[in-house]
Amino acid sequence: MKNYLQQVSDKETEILLDLLEKYSDVEGDVVEFGCYKGDTSVKFQKYLQKNTNKTLWIYDSFEGLPKKTVEDASSAGDNFKEGELFVTKREVIEKFKKAGIRIPRIRKNFFENLDPASDLPEKISYAFLDGDLYGSIKTSLNLVLPKFTSNGVIVVHDYNNPELPGSARAVDEFMAVHKNFALQKRETLAIISMAK
Repeated sequence: MKNYLQQVSDKETEILLDLLEKYSDVEGDVVEFGCYKGDTSVKFQKYLQKNTNKTLWIYDSFEGLPKKTVEDASSAGDNFKEGELFVTKREVIEKFKKAGIRIPRIRKNFFENLDPASDLPEKISYAFLDGDLYGSIKTSLNLVLPKFTSNGVIVVHDYNNPELPGSARAVDEFMAVHKNFALQKRETLAIISMAK
């Protein structure tokens, strides 16, 4: 199990960056729902800035986690409470400045309050969804889908994390409705792409 403070493991980060490279020629921008301290965001931006002309869009409440729902109840304990994982937008911006790279488009809001017309890119080729909880993952999947480029990829974090069962539930519900997608599991990542 990964360190509680290291939200995305080194192995998962390697997979995310491999997928970013694999899908870099697909039309559309890159989105990250739930950036926390911006560690993966900085890695994404470094790659995109060096290798593509894509824009990175990142989303976070910058107020910590929302309240859990019944779908998030876990026998593994009661970690990830409301308000946990709090970080400021300024802290994330400073991380980009320190790395000497462009600041991405950052939207501060809970996902359900985002405006799809103004807060999301026209087309999305790569989406990393790390909202931890059922409602956040379900909402971000619903936001990404209408803008999703058919040959792109959606990656959901915490798919088989026993402390965050809502993530898997949201993905499984999505897959049950959208039969044209295929699901691959690696580490705690659910990798969703169009079925061949």
